[in-house]
Amino acid sequence: MNELQAFLLGIIQGLTEFLPVSSSGHLEIGHSLLGIKNQNNLLFAVVVHTATVLSTLVVFRKDLVALLTGLFAFTWNSSTTYIAKLIVSSFPVIILGLCFKDQIEDLFSGNLILVGSMLMVTALLLFLTTFAKKGQKKVSFFHALVIGISQALAVIPGISRSGATIATGLLLKNDKEETARFAFLMVLIPVLGAMAYDIVNGEFSIRIQTDLVPLLIGFASAFTAGLLACKWMIHVVKKGKLIYFAIYCFCIGLIVIFAA
Repeated sequence: MNELQAFLLGIIQGLTEFLPVSSSGHLEIGHSLLGIKNQNNLLFAVVVHTATVLSTLVVFRKDLVALLTGLFAFTWNSSTTYIAKLIVSSFPVIILGLCFKDQIEDLFSGNLILVGSMLMVTALLLFLTTFAKKGQKKVSFFHALVIGISQALAVIPGISRSGATIATGLLLKNDKEETARFAFLMVLIPVLGAMAYDIVNGEFSIRIQTDLVPLLIGFASAFTAGLLACKWMIHVVKKGKLIYFAIYCFCIGLIVIFAA
């Protein structure tokens, strides 16, 4: 992967991480279109995902400060309750990642039939939200677990993490703004955990020696694009216009399947 390819893929990741169109699926499509065939696709995906996590920290910095302030009050309050829900939501994807890490890596091998099919699954999830009644609920512990299961399924390229989690939250009749906020904050724990796991196990040290510059460029472009996309997506969820993304995912899924 050269610098230009890393830059383009970083932008794709930054934009599609927060838009409900599957960043992992678009990265796989991008790899195919750019002719990138190597064994570090998952490594690059983790790095650019970390960049978008950092953009999440910037966008939700006030919320995070409030949560941490409440946490270090060392009493059970609304902040510690919310953090506990975030932790519960991370259980499914952490368990899946630890138990099926090798199988997950095998999914990032340029299988465009799989990507196209899963994009159509994403389209279906987004389409179903058009029938969801407007809700005012706050995310409960049970809802956090169910939304977490949706996040775990999104390890499959083509299933949008933000699309699956937001759609699940809305179908559970949670408040739109609350659902978007929870969906974007819940990714912090598993992605940062994945980075820490790989660093502790030395999986980055060998590969980064040869891929450092493209990784840094991809990180920077993903972070910048992520800032813009995150703010826009919050606005889109409030307006309830996910049907347009459903149409997009369905069309792209069909094109990818027939072009594969």
